[in-house]
Amino acid sequence: MSIAPLYIADLSLIAAKADEKQEENDRFLRSVHARGEEGLDAIAHRLNNQVSASIDCTACGNCCKTLVINVADDELAPLAEHLQLSVAATKETYIEESMAGRLFINTMPCHFLSDNKCTIYEARFTECRDFPHLHKPGFKDRLAGTLMHYGRCPIIYNVVEQMKVELGFVA
Repeated sequence: MSIAPLYIADLSLIAAKADEKQEENDRFLRSVHARGEEGLDAIAHRLNNQVSASIDCTACGNCCKTLVINVADDELAPLAEHLQLSVAATKETYIEESMAGRLFINTMPCHFLSDNKCTIYEARFTECRDFPHLHKPGFKDRLAGTLMHYGRCPIIYNVVEQMKVELGFVA
């Protein structure tokens, strides 16, 4: 019988560990890039499933508090409908547009976060649904971006730490 690992969910501890492990994570990134892609996605997906099942995102909500949340053009109308507002009123109240025409939520933390829960969960944006993106293919190519969130997301932190063990990475 195997014993499930204990995962760290304390954000202050994770942030402190991220600072301590910056150099180690840079070496881990280089080691992953030096190896073939064989099996990396499968490991990332499996670890993501295991860790995600043990981490309660509503006890954290840090992604909604600290990230710029991009909104796809085609997500604006469904959001407006969900909020029972016009598209113009929704955009004026909740959305900003960059010089390049990209849409994003205009506050941090997100307007729609209350008690670490999403108040528009059914209508939440693709970027929100997909975060922390560990279920997607191309883990090796996205690892640098993933490590940018290592100190803010308990799922990412624990997946990366477990992956170091599984890949035999020596700190």
